[in-house]
Amino acid sequence: MTWSTGLLGFAAGLVISVVTAPVGVSGAVFLLPVQVSVLGVPSPAVTPTNLLYNVVAGPGALLRHHRSGGLRGPLTRLLVLGTVPGVVLGAVIRVFAVPGPSVFRLLIAVLLLPLGGWLCLRTLHRAARTAPAGDSPGMYPHAITRLAMAVGVAGGIYGIGGGSLLGPILVGRGMPVAKVAPAALAATFVTSVVGAGTYALLSLTTTGDIAPYWSLGLACGLGGLCGGYLGARLQPRLPETALKLLLGVLALGIGGLYAVQILR
Repeated sequence: MTWSTGLLGFAAGLVISVVTAPVGVSGAVFLLPVQVSVLGVPSPAVTPTNLLYNVVAGPGALLRHHRSGGLRGPLTRLLVLGTVPGVVLGAVIRVFAVPGPSVFRLLIAVLLLPLGGWLCLRTLHRAARTAPAGDSPGMYPHAITRLAMAVGVAGGIYGIGGGSLLGPILVGRGMPVAKVAPAALAATFVTSVVGAGTYALLSLTTTGDIAPYWSLGLACGLGGLCGGYLGARLQPRLPETALKLLLGVLALGIGGLYAVQILR
C-alpha cells in the first residue's frame, strides 16, 4: 500500500463515518465500492477488509455512546445475539459457496429503496402535523433476533455494516433513532470482530484473496474511528426528524447504489 492510497482510505473512512454514525450505520456499505473501484481491492478480500474497517472504526462511536449511556438496554443484546452466529455462517458461505452478488444487490435495492422513500415521506408527514404522533411499539424480541441473524449472514457474505439494514427497518417499525443507532453500531462492531477472525482462519485452509488487506483496512478504519466519534457527538444535537430523514436518505442511497450496479 502506498502513502497516497493510505491517505485516500483514511479520508474516505473519515468522511463516510461522520455522515453515517449518527444514525447507526458504520459506513462500510459506502466504503465497499470505494475499495473496489478506487483502491483496487479484489474479491473476496474486499469483504474481510471491510469487516476490518468496522473493527477499527467502531470504538470511536461506541466510546461516545457508552459515556452517554446509549448502549444500555436489551436492544443491543438482542442484535448481538442474532448477528454473531449469522456472520460466521455468512463467511463460510462466502468462501466455499461463492454466491454471485447480483441476487444480493437486487434484494437490497428492492428492500431499501421503498423503505427509505417511505421513511422519508412518513417523517415529513409527521413533522408537518401540529401534534406529533407517538411511535409504534416496534418489534417483538424474537423477531428482532431473527432479523439480526439474517443481517449477520448478509454482513458475513458481503462485508456490509449491519446498521445499514437494521437501522431503517427498526426505525421504520417505530423505534427512535437515538435508541437504534448505538445498538446497531455495537452489533456491527461485535459481528465484524467475529467475521474478520473467521475469514483470517479460513484463509489458513484455502487459497485465494481471502485474508483482509490489513494496511488498507487499518487506514480506512482509523479515519472511521475519528469520524465515528465526531458523528456520535453530533447525534444528540440533531432533532429526531433530521435523524430519521438522514437514515431514509442513506437507505435510498444504498438501494440506489446497488440498483445502478445491477443495471451496469
